[in-house]
Amino acid sequence: MIKPVGADELMPLFVYDSNEHHALEKEAETLPSIMISSAAAGNAVMMGGGYFTPLTGFMNVADAMGCAENMKTTDGKFFPVPVLNLVEDVTAIKGAKRIALRDPNMEGNPVIAVQDVESIEEVSDAQMKVMTDKVYRTDDMEHPGVAAFNSVGRFAIAGPIQVLHFSYFLDDFPDTFRTAVEIRNEIAEHGWKKIVAFQTRNPMHLAHEELCHMAMERLGCDGLVIHMLLGKLKPGDIPAPVRDAAIRKMVELYFPPNSAMVTGYGFDMLYAGPREAVLHAYFRQNMGATHFIIGRDHAGVGDYYGAFDAQTIFEEEVPAGAMDIEIFKADHTAWSKKLNKVVMMCEAPDHEKEDFVLLSGTKVREMLGNGEAPPKEFSRPEVAKILIDYYSSL
Repeated sequence: MIKPVGADELMPLFVYDSNEHHALEKEAETLPSIMISSAAAGNAVMMGGGYFTPLTGFMNVADAMGCAENMKTTDGKFFPVPVLNLVEDVTAIKGAKRIALRDPNMEGNPVIAVQDVESIEEVSDAQMKVMTDKVYRTDDMEHPGVAAFNSVGRFAIAGPIQVLHFSYFLDDFPDTFRTAVEIRNEIAEHGWKKIVAFQTRNPMHLAHEELCHMAMERLGCDGLVIHMLLGKLKPGDIPAPVRDAAIRKMVELYFPPNSAMVTGYGFDMLYAGPREAVLHAYFRQNMGATHFIIGRDHAGVGDYYGAFDAQTIFEEEVPAGAMDIEIFKADHTAWSKKLNKVVMMCEAPDHEKEDFVLLSGTKVREMLGNGEAPPKEFSRPEVAKILIDYYSSL
C-alpha cells in the first residue's frame, strides 16, 4: 500500500491504549484548560486520526510561516498549510507546561486533547497577512476562510498533542466518520491495490457519479473512496446526514459491489482553493489512496481562484517528490445531448454550451424546494427524492 507522506507508517495522535487514555482523562481534569477554535479542534481530529502524519502537534510561528511561504516547516517537513492553535487570551494557561484543550463544538466543552506547551507566541499583523495571502491568495475578509482564520485570536500555542476524542463526528456520523487508520484497514480488507479518492461537500449528482466511474476506468482502479467533509460549511449548504444518505443510495444502486466506500472526515472547510487541494491530496495519500480526483474550482469559493488553479499548483508550487499520490485532472462534466451520455466538457470540442444539460446550483435548489426532480440527465431520481424530502422538511 502507498506509504504515508514523510513517514513509513501512519502516526495517529489519538491515545488508543485504554489505560493510558483513562489516565490522560484524569490528568486533564487537573490541568489548566483553554477553549480552542473550531478550526483547531478540526486540526486535532485530523491529527488524532493520522491524516496529518507526520505532524506531532500544533506548529510554532516559524513553522507555520514556512508552510505558508514554501510548504515546508523549518526542519524541511512538507506540509501545505499552517496548523496553528490560535487563541485570543492565554491568561488562564500562563506559565503552564501542559494544558487541556477544550472542544468548542460539543456540549459541555469536553477536553479534546492534552498539549505540551513548547511556546506561546503572539502572531504579528505582518505575519498574519503573509499567511493569509499565501494560503488563501487574498486578504478579502468577505472570503469565508480568510474571515475564519483572522477571527480566532493572535496567540499561537505550539507543541505536541495527545488526542482524547474525535469531537462530535463519531457521535453524529458513526456510520461515516473514519480515521485514516480505519480507511487503510478497510482498503486492505477489500484487497484494493489502486484506489482513487473523491472529495465532496455536496450531494453527488449524475456528473459526479460518472466522473468517478471515468477516473476508475481510465486509471485502472479497483476501489473508490468517496470521502466527504463532515465539518462546518457555509450557510445554505446541505447538511452532512442528508448528503450522506443521498451518496449512499447512489453507491448502492449504481456502483458494482466491493468497488466503492462511503466515508467522511472531521474538518472545517477552508475554501482555500489551490492550497486546500494540496492539503486534500496530502491526507488522501495518508488514508491509502493512490490517486485523487481534482476538478474545476476544487475547494474554491466565489471568484477568488482560476478554474484550474487547484490542478496547476501541483506542477508550479508543490516541491518535487513531496507526495506519491497522483492527481486525476478533471474538467466540468455534464450530460451531452449530442452523445447521450455524461462527458468531460473539454473532451467535447464540437459542443456549444446549449449541447449540455447544465443547471446552476440556485436552479437545482429551487427545483428541489418546489418538490420537482431535476432531469434524469442531471440527477438520479433516487438521489433527487432524498433531497426533495429534505427541502420539503425545511
